[in-house]
Amino acid sequence: MKYILTLLGGLILGAALVYFFFVGAPRANPLPGSPIKPPDQGGPPPGTAIVTLDERFFDAVLGAIFRDMSAPSFPLKLTSMNGQTEEGQSPFRFAAFQGGCQDKVTLTPEGSGMKTGVRFTGGKVMAPLAFNGSYNVLGSCVQFKGWAQANMQLAYDQSKQIVYGQINVEGVNLEGTPPVVSGIITPLVQGTINQRVNPLEILRAAQLALAVPVQASNGTLNARVIDVRAEVAEGMLRLHVTYDFKGGGQAQPQQPQG
Repeated sequence: MKYILTLLGGLILGAALVYFFFVGAPRANPLPGSPIKPPDQGGPPPGTAIVTLDERFFDAVLGAIFRDMSAPSFPLKLTSMNGQTEEGQSPFRFAAFQGGCQDKVTLTPEGSGMKTGVRFTGGKVMAPLAFNGSYNVLGSCVQFKGWAQANMQLAYDQSKQIVYGQINVEGVNLEGTPPVVSGIITPLVQGTINQRVNPLEILRAAQLALAVPVQASNGTLNARVIDVRAEVAEGMLRLHVTYDFKGGGQAQPQQPQG
């Protein structure tokens, strides 16, 4: 009986590894809009404002999320290359083995010697992500922790006037997990983060658009974003936002009170 269970477990684990070898972990879905380009070498065009975001800004945002809200958590499910969840969740699981295991990955402020954050270095936007979680493998609830190395791509959707970000997990590092189990959990964590986190809204239209009343002209100066460029300096991100300025019609005179 022990030999049969060992053989069965080996076949299931082998099938899982073969699946991930040929199919691979799902990548993030394509970003809305168009990839943001670097600024022109000749300098920004007229009507361009520069918005600077440094690493401390993102540290404050993430700190508030982890301090005041529930830590981001995602169910670990097998997804196809197009991001659709596969029926049964996994090629190596049985309903009888699921038990009370949570089967999820949770992002944490820090862990495994790494701090979750956004880093601007080498001309790239990097996003180390610490995490922990659990997953049911052959009836055993495996607790795991580690960190993921990811980069972030930026895109701008002109129609929606939104700057998007996309996290792309390049590698997953598990701490103290046996190699066979790691070969199963690693692509699941990578695919889950890629599919569940994205896309991120960095800046929305309401934050980018301008409408300035000009009382002396009895009208409103409107500014619509027509282009967004980005450059990564050491420790900071600069967004070059170019506006098209137009004056609105005259405002209606206010009626006297009383």
